Amino acid sequence: MQDAGSAGGGGPLEGAEPGRIRGPRVHENRWWWVQDTSWSGVRPASSVIDVSPALLAAAAGLGLGLSLIVAIGAQNAFVLRQGLRAEHVAAVVAICLLSDVALIAAGVGGAGALVTRAPVLVTVVCFAGAAFLLVYGLMAARRAARPTALLPDATGERTGLAVTATTALALTWLNPHVYLDTVVLLGSLAATYDDRRWWFGAGAALGSALWFTGLGYGARLLRPVFARPAAWRVLDALIAVVMVSLAVSLAVRGAQGG
Repeated sequence: MQDAGSAGGGGPLEGAEPGRIRGPRVHENRWWWVQDTSWSGVRPASSVIDVSPALLAAAAGLGLGLSLIVAIGAQNAFVLRQGLRAEHVAAVVAICLLSDVALIAAGVGGAGALVTRAPVLVTVVCFAGAAFLLVYGLMAARRAARPTALLPDATGERTGLAVTATTALALTWLNPHVYLDTVVLLGSLAATYDDRRWWFGAGAALGSALWFTGLGYGARLLRPVFARPAAWRVLDALIAVVMVSLAVSLAVRGAQGG
């Protein structure tokens, strides 16, 4: 191949300004582009690469967080019901979100090792959670047998803030799955990101914020459907089945030693 400065050369042109693309120029059916990457106006690729691992860690945390939380469970069923009834939605969403953030922080901080080393604690939580879910499931079954209208103001039946907050806390912290999934599993995966593990945790926390906010405040879109008592009968019956099933599974797990 001829030199760039030779007569028939298709290489860099003389006098080309740094960073400027000269061309295309054609010689012997070949296309050549001229660029001097030493021009100060060209942004180094390394400055982009430095940001990418942190964003990828956050995206991975967001995906895992949503995959763990988006499911039919006791906590989500309770948030959905409160959103439909428009009862203390802000308090319920805040409790669930802050609890998730605390559990995620504990997992990323390494608390998962403590959970795995204390199987007795998991067993106690299993039995306590089973008892609570069983009672709540029976209450849902009772509501399904005597369904009411959507708006609690019409019947004067409205749950107080203290009772609602206590229920939200119990459904969150008496569920051993939150410790095994959020603290142990999520924390273990976060550890693989080394110094970017907190970016991973931030992504998981963002997933919790998006889910609980959307579920709590988005439930109002279903209010026309639940204006009929029959719809509440179906929902409460579903909640009762979910709660009792979870209670049985937790009791069996506790009997097996966690």
